Amino acid sequence: MHDYERFSEPAVPRWRERLRQYWALVRGDRPIGWLLLLWPTWWALWIAAESVPPLWTLFVFSAGVWLTRSAGCVINDYADRWLDPHVERTKDRPLASGAVRGREALLLFAALMLVAFALVLTMNWLTVAMSVVGIFLAASYPYLKRHTYLPQVYLGISFGWAIPMAFAAVQGTVPPIGWVLFVANIFWTTGYDTWYAMVDREDDIRAGSKSTAILFGDLDLVAQGVLYALAFAALALVGREAGLGPNYWLGLAFAALLVVWEFFVARYRDRDACFRVFLHNHWVGMAIFAGIAAHYALPR
Repeated sequence: MHDYERFSEPAVPRWRERLRQYWALVRGDRPIGWLLLLWPTWWALWIAAESVPPLWTLFVFSAGVWLTRSAGCVINDYADRWLDPHVERTKDRPLASGAVRGREALLLFAALMLVAFALVLTMNWLTVAMSVVGIFLAASYPYLKRHTYLPQVYLGISFGWAIPMAFAAVQGTVPPIGWVLFVANIFWTTGYDTWYAMVDREDDIRAGSKSTAILFGDLDLVAQGVLYALAFAALALVGREAGLGPNYWLGLAFAALLVVWEFFVARYRDRDACFRVFLHNHWVGMAIFAGIAAHYALPR
């Protein structure tokens, strides 16, 4: 075959390749993290408003969830540049592979957080003030795995900070029930992110990283059971104090059954199984939200 008969694929424009790498960096192709953050935010918005929240507030918080989660992924990968190349699951991420430079990642993080902050500026002063704390939590979380075995707990605080912010936006204050819901989310997030950490446990040990999965060791399933039990106990307290009816309790019961199924699937601690049940927590959050929404939407 002559050279002129050979055809090659057209070169991908540089701008398109950069966008593809940035999209991968913010996990645009993996919505699970956004959904796990969205459901608790919607729990709070619906309970705070005792119905469908104001549409602009719903938009601001829903868009803010995507923006801050994306920014969190960027700063997480920036902080983990030393770790990700040594972990099988993360070695091909844009920063770990060198496809995106550290300076680019920081600029992208700043841009995402600025857009999120601009949206929050349309809320009341208390929500704006609380968002500053949220920015600090999102930026500092990734660095904890070097110094503490509890980064999953801190993730729960960071992910759940939208809950008191939602109450502040709707009610102008954060009532006790808002903080109980916040605590429930910390337990739930610590639980599902521990499943995630169990996937990488051996790689993390070799690389010198820390996690609750390493801390719990052979008692990981027992610790997981305690975390989920505490999460559901707090959610039950929320239901009682908010006067939520049978629809909520049905949703909560269904969510508990989903968690039981997760323990059955991951009982042998297989990596793939642990990753499956981590992803499955999206349905747990959705079931709880469905119960809350049904309580306010359906005749009582």
